[in-house]
Amino acid sequence: MTSAPERPLLFLDVDGPLIPFGSSAGEKEATAASPPTADRGNPLLARLDPGTGARLIALNCRLVWATTWMEEANEVIAPRIGLPRLPVLEWPDADAGGTPRGLHWKTRPMVEWAAGRPFLWVDDEIGAMDRHWVDAAHPGPSLLHQVDPARGLQDADFHALAGWLDALPPG
Repeated sequence: MTSAPERPLLFLDVDGPLIPFGSSAGEKEATAASPPTADRGNPLLARLDPGTGARLIALNCRLVWATTWMEEANEVIAPRIGLPRLPVLEWPDADAGGTPRGLHWKTRPMVEWAAGRPFLWVDDEIGAMDRHWVDAAHPGPSLLHQVDPARGLQDADFHALAGWLDALPPG
């Protein structure tokens, strides 16, 4: 008897992809929401699209928070967009060092967590060094999908994610 293949991982950032930074009607450019102000009164939480959770779940991935919100994403963000409690990627100690110049500090922990499994990374801060490093260090398929932080996740982003997942070889 063989077990079903594991679903691909989807590492999800909050600020930018879920909480867009672009101006709302009549507002000045917003600054990034930060976990210390992530209480119920955070005005940027109004920018969350309550339908996003269902769209993410429909991708049939194992969703993982990859955000500085850490566990607070489960308490504040998930209920507002219809997601269940998700695992949270832990970050290395900021003083640990050893990160090549230009490599995002999230990249290595994601590749380690993925352990060769297919994964998608949805973030607004993905750079060329991250793509090169993942290509060299990760033996499985990966998609590093950069979201426009002014707009957040849009239909085109969901189509790109679904298209990549549909193209994955079985197993």
